[in-house]
Amino acid sequence: MNIRKARPADIDAVETIYNAVLDDQEQNTNCTNWQRGSYPTRQTAETALAAGTLYVQEDDGHIVGCAIFNHEQLPEYARIPWTVPGEGDQVLVIHTLCVPPQNSGHGYAKAMVAYAEDLGRSMGCTALRLDTYEGNLPARQMYTKLGYRLAGSTEFFFQGYIHEILVLFEKGL
Repeated sequence: MNIRKARPADIDAVETIYNAVLDDQEQNTNCTNWQRGSYPTRQTAETALAAGTLYVQEDDGHIVGCAIFNHEQLPEYARIPWTVPGEGDQVLVIHTLCVPPQNSGHGYAKAMVAYAEDLGRSMGCTALRLDTYEGNLPARQMYTKLGYRLAGSTEFFFQGYIHEILVLFEKGL
């Protein structure tokens, strides 16, 4: 298993992963509150690729997961009573961590989180933060098992039209 920065040739595979997750959400339980055509999209991946913050996970030559790692904290993060101090580039944030349903249960998401922690440490970050939809119980359980502290929850109006309550987690690095 290998995790690396994405390359332009990876965008189709990332888009396929996004669509697989969205398909599963539409057919089963909506754990993410993501909306097809709004988030995540191919443009989400292309923007992160251009910024150098899109990462992919390979196993046996196939891309099995993806995520965005950057320092961007949405304005709503300011409402949370963080216990691990950090501002700006001191905080690495996990966004849009995706493993398609057919690849779940193989430890790919946990490996991506561990990679993000190592990346944050190498950048001199003091904290790793993330948010997830309040109804995403599998993600909430995983982050708790990985030692993340539930820092709080708050209302988000994502991209100006997706209303949701997100829970936010943190971990000191």
